[in-house]
Amino acid sequence: MRKLSSLLVPLTILAAALIPSLALAAGDGAGIAAGDQGMVALGAGVAIGFAALGCGVGQGLAALGALQGIARNPSASGKIQTPMIICLALIESLCIYALVIAFFLQGKI
Repeated sequence: MRKLSSLLVPLTILAAALIPSLALAAGDGAGIAAGDQGMVALGAGVAIGFAALGCGVGQGLAALGALQGIARNPSASGKIQTPMIICLALIESLCIYALVIAFFLQGKI
């Protein structure tokens, strides 16, 4: 598992760095060339896919930490629950930003 993680992280960073730049590389501001429309669609799909994956993992870890804290100290559930809900809302906003970017990329096609 450790080996897969050490390979997956650099590939994810590489894809996140290269695919949007390829998708937004339009020449002369005249729009997207016919051959580059597929890259724009790929960039939009990968952006929302990675965002949903990252947000799902982040929300799961946040809920895990909050539930473990409540299980260890049930009297602190009120102090744990409110920051957890705020944290989940902020994590979800990142996925919404990726959705907006995906819509902008689809508008360039």
